[in-house]
Amino acid sequence: MQKRVTMLSTIDDVTLMKVAEALGEEEAVKLIEILKNSDEITDDEIANKTGIRLNNVRKILYKLYDHSLVSLRRTRDPKTGWFIFHWKLQPDQLEGFILSQKRRVFEKLNIRLEYEKNHDFYFCYTPGCKRVPFEEAVELVFKCPTCGKPLMHYNNEKIVKVLTEKVEQLRKELGE
Repeated sequence: MQKRVTMLSTIDDVTLMKVAEALGEEEAVKLIEILKNSDEITDDEIANKTGIRLNNVRKILYKLYDHSLVSLRRTRDPKTGWFIFHWKLQPDQLEGFILSQKRRVFEKLNIRLEYEKNHDFYFCYTPGCKRVPFEEAVELVFKCPTCGKPLMHYNNEKIVKVLTEKVEQLRKELGE
């Protein structure tokens, strides 16, 4: 019987840790460290090894499970009749997860880009105040809703340029 290699390549390892951080911060990173060096492990064992409260371990595991980054196998304890969950890291799902996240960001940036392109903005240029679209500026009689100063046209060309670059970069990465 061949032993499963549990160490990931360095790039995958770094990426995996960044994903763990994004999903559950420091505790998720500790949890992933344990998972990647185990073939299969229970939530109790993870809690004992990491010192993270069992509830938090389960919360992070279910978040990872929702993204298919871990799998689980259920058995029944013969003494208590309770279910025991055995967790396993699925690093091969990492690429799919990253792709779906990129798609989500791509869609949001695209919506934002269209919004920026299709609206004329007005701003009082006071730090802490927000830009408002033309339609809203008209309703406000061109007075800032926060500070009351006059609203002036706001040139959003730089925002459109940056968003366009990001959208194009993601479009290339996603092959769309």
